[in-house]
Amino acid sequence: MKNWKYMSLTMALVSVLALGFMACGGDDDDKDTTYPVISGEGIVACPIDCQEYHPGDVIPFNYVFTDDTELGNFNIEIHSNHDHHSHSTSSVECEEEHEHEHEHAEPVNPWVFNQAYTIPAGQRTYTARIDIPIPTDIDAGDYHFMIRLTDRAGWQQLKAVAIKVE
Repeated sequence: MKNWKYMSLTMALVSVLALGFMACGGDDDDKDTTYPVISGEGIVACPIDCQEYHPGDVIPFNYVFTDDTELGNFNIEIHSNHDHHSHSTSSVECEEEHEHEHEHAEPVNPWVFNQAYTIPAGQRTYTARIDIPIPTDIDAGDYHFMIRLTDRAGWQQLKAVAIKVE
């Protein structure tokens, strides 16, 4: 009888340990370790570097987002680039038509836009199309149009586009 209890206890302990190892071990192949992609492939991407707009215009935002597992959300931020800083996602320098007109001038009423958008659950490809109105009372000059795409696992891709409002 003692042997039966000892054997049952040993089998139960081995089973619990085996289940614990299986639960903790996990399959590394199931982990999402890939950044999502911001692309203009197959569409007319907008905006692109050096596009010019005017106060009161609409920017017809259009990009394709993809991920190998599942997309999460995206954010669009627009801010002044009066100081000509860089976000290192584009090496494009837009030529200035009126070279000294806006050069490093401190903005008085810069355009600041920051909006988050949710991508429907389960999507691996999503075409984002949004009309973004440009206010009529903002400073003319150089702006950065920032796109941040995050997948469900938290990986983020950034695309910075240089635009002008004249």
